[in-house]
Formats: sequence, structure tokens, C-alpha cells
Amino acid sequence: MRVTRLADLPTPAALVDVERMRRNIARMQARMDAMGVRFRPHVKTSKCLPVVEKQLAAGARGITVSTLKEAEQCFSAGIGDILYAVGVAPAKLPQALALRRRGCDLKLIVDSVEAAGAVAAYGRGEGETFEAWIEIDTDGHRSGVAPDDQARLLAVGRALHGGGARLGGVMTHAGASYACDTPDALAKIAEQERSGAVRAADRLRAAGLPCATVSVGSTPTALSAARLDGVTEVRAGVYVFFDLVMRNVGVCTTGEIALSVLTTVIGHQPQRGWAIVDAGWMAMSRDRGTGQQLRDCGYGEVCDESGAPLDGYLVTGANQEHGIVAKPGAPDPDIVSRFPIGTRLRILPNHACATGAQHPEYHAIGASGDAQVWPRIHGW
Repeated sequence: MRVTRLADLPTPAALVDVERMRRNIARMQARMDAMGVRFRPHVKTSKCLPVVEKQLAAGARGITVSTLKEAEQCFSAGIGDILYAVGVAPAKLPQALALRRRGCDLKLIVDSVEAAGAVAAYGRGEGETFEAWIEIDTDGHRSGVAPDDQARLLAVGRALHGGGARLGGVMTHAGASYACDTPDALAKIAEQERSGAVRAADRLRAAGLPCATVSVGSTPTALSAARLDGVTEVRAGVYVFFDLVMRNVGVCTTGEIALSVLTTVIGHQPQRGWAIVDAGWMAMSRDRGTGQQLRDCGYGEVCDESGAPLDGYLVTGANQEHGIVAKPGAPDPDIVSRFPIGTRLRILPNHACATGAQHPEYHAIGASGDAQVWPRIHGW
């Protein structure tokens, strides 16, 4: 890995504070260990093997991926237990088959009789038995089978048992937890997630279908669940870096956000109180997730080059390669002297997954200030 100094990095650049990241990993793993469940991190946040290796070294067992490209690269690095947590398109089954034939313990997910039938039929035709889990919708957030829709749930489970596939369990993701911002609301949705997944598993078992795994998870619910009775594993992803949405939800502090974007001041609009930086939405992403929360952070919160927050300054607007640094509602008349051209700043992201995806690599900053280059996984 290439190593350089923070001061020598060109901008914009994605930075990872390694010590913050290590603490985030340790916090989550310790919580899962204390609750007696297996932890399967979702690697879609970092898409980065050095990060995944640290999660596994801390005690994680298996990983979750959002693309088969992630699965391929992680398996090539020696990671065999992989859940592909996106409903599998039939056209991707040959890619999944190739991984399984190389020895990868790849699990697929389905949420319809049609998808389950396609997996099973393809498996029969190829002499393969795919393991598939049923996605459960516990909060109306996105996709999945409602836990109390018994007819559909059992039909999907049975469609996986005509040969070519087998039912390995159920999984759910409480994505609606991102809209919470109080401990009580988080605890309530975590229990809703847990109980819904367990109820679905019990219905399958009562009908004589196997359901060994009950998998739940999101960063907010993983850090807020009061109990995990009946759950065998938890998944979470953004916890590894955290971000401003997670801070607003209430599961991390500003000082725990491990990802930022290094940027340089390249101009000013003094009459507007603006400093212009070279990190626009191509560096930060278009994600404005905090815009739906009580604390709107624009395109990101501004820190000095060392990472210390600069109170009140946000990236209030962004074009492709230009960002606007300003104080909303109170234009800074001293913006030129405060941030001269060439000043380097760090921007904390709204959504770590989206911001990371804008960059081909991370610059991992250790306590010494050295920056190691950690490549990211791209593609599907």
C-alpha cells in the first residue's frame, strides 16, 4: 500500500480516521458479543478489504454484501461466508453459481414465489442447491414479505423446496429506523424488527419448513435493541464510519464520525459570505439525508484540516466540482481572511456509503499522520 502524508494529499480526497474506525468496530462487536448473537457486518459502507479484515479480526463472523462484485473480491481475499442481501435477479444467477462452485458459501435472498421459483429452477438445471433466505418487511420501508402474511410467506418457503434450493432462514432490515431520533423510538423499532423476524421464522417452522437463521439489523437498531431473543445474527454497516444522519438519529457523536473529505478553498464570494472549495457533489455525493431530519447539515459539516469541527459552517450548496462553505442565516463578513485561498478543510458527510462511493480509494490516516491508500471495490 502506498503511504504518504496528509499534508501532501491532493484534494478532494476521502479520509478515514483509523483510530475512530477501530473504536466504532470494537463498540459494535462488544455489544453483539454481550447480547449473545453472531455479528455479520454489511460491507457496502466501506467496500474496502482492509476495513473488512479489521471487522472480522474484531470477531465478526461472515459478511453481508450489496453486490456480487463485493462477494467476488471478498471471496478472492479468503472470506467464504457471504450473504448477498439484495433480491437476486434471475440474470445474476450464473454469477452466483460461479461463486458457489469456487467454494463460496453464498446465501441469496428472495421475497416472492416468482423469485424463489427462479432460484430453485436454475439450481435444478445446473445440479446446484442454492441457499436462500426470505426477506421480511418489518416496517414497510422497502421490500420483503410481511411477517403476518402467512400465505405468501409459506408459499415462498415451499417454492424453495422443490429441489435446486433450500430455505436457510429469514432476514430483515429496519430501514425506517433512520427516521427516528429519540432513544424510545429507536428501542421501539428495534423491538418491532426483532419480533417481526422471529414471528416469521416461527410461522415457517410451524409449517414444517426449516429456518435456522433469523437475521436482523441496521446500525440504529443494532445499537438500540433492548433484547434479541430468537435472533441468531445481526447485520449493520454504516457504524464502521458513522455519518451526520447517524449522529442526528442519536447513535453516535460528531467525534465518532471516521469518514471525511479533504478539500481546498479555491475562491470566495465575500458579499455572500461564501468560501468556494473543490469538493462538490462529485466528492460529497448528492445525498441530502439530513434535509429530512431536524438538523439539516447541507452537503456536510465543515472541520479544519485536523478534523476539529468549525461551529456553524456547512457546505450549503454544491455543483459538480464546487462546494459552497458558509454559515447559514449568518453570512460571515470575514470569510476571506478566515479561509484564505489554499486553506484545507475536512467535510463530514451526510451518508458515509454515498460519499465513499464517489471515491476510488480511501486515505487511511493513522495517529502519526501517515496516510495509507486503501482501494475500494467498484461495480456490480
